[in-house]
Amino acid sequence: MGRSFLVCFACLLAASTVSAQRADNRTIIGAGNEFLSAGSFAIRMGQYDEGIRLTHLGLTRYQPSREDRAAALSNLCAAHAGKGEPDLAIPYCDESLGMSDRNWRAYSNRAYAHYLNGRLATATSDLDLAAAINPNAKQVLQLRGMINEVGLRPRVIMEDHQ
Repeated sequence: MGRSFLVCFACLLAASTVSAQRADNRTIIGAGNEFLSAGSFAIRMGQYDEGIRLTHLGLTRYQPSREDRAAALSNLCAAHAGKGEPDLAIPYCDESLGMSDRNWRAYSNRAYAHYLNGRLATATSDLDLAAAINPNAKQVLQLRGMINEVGLRPRVIMEDHQ
């Protein structure tokens, strides 16, 4: 699973505000905040550095709603995880979840960051929380498959027979 997978994975994990009508709202967050909207779009396109820059601008130049702020923090988590920076990603997910513990994308993003760090049990725990909120999310199923693949890799033990 190379860079193209990471781009696609983070693209799918870019958070949006939760809609009361749909559990899986794919609209871009921050319709009134062009920086958050542009940041989310850049992250989905795999332009992580630009997405991070724009998202920080949107958080500092405007006073986003609590929901948009939580989604933007989840986006920052996704961007840093997509860049292969799990230690930078996790605090953003933690802050997002501190604002809204019903954001399945933040749990999924944090699970991916833990996966990158090799903490499969912690990743699985976060993934279970994401699945409890949105059991049909493709990202959750995809990441679960990645975790299972690592856990099921054969291990060869060499013995010296004399």
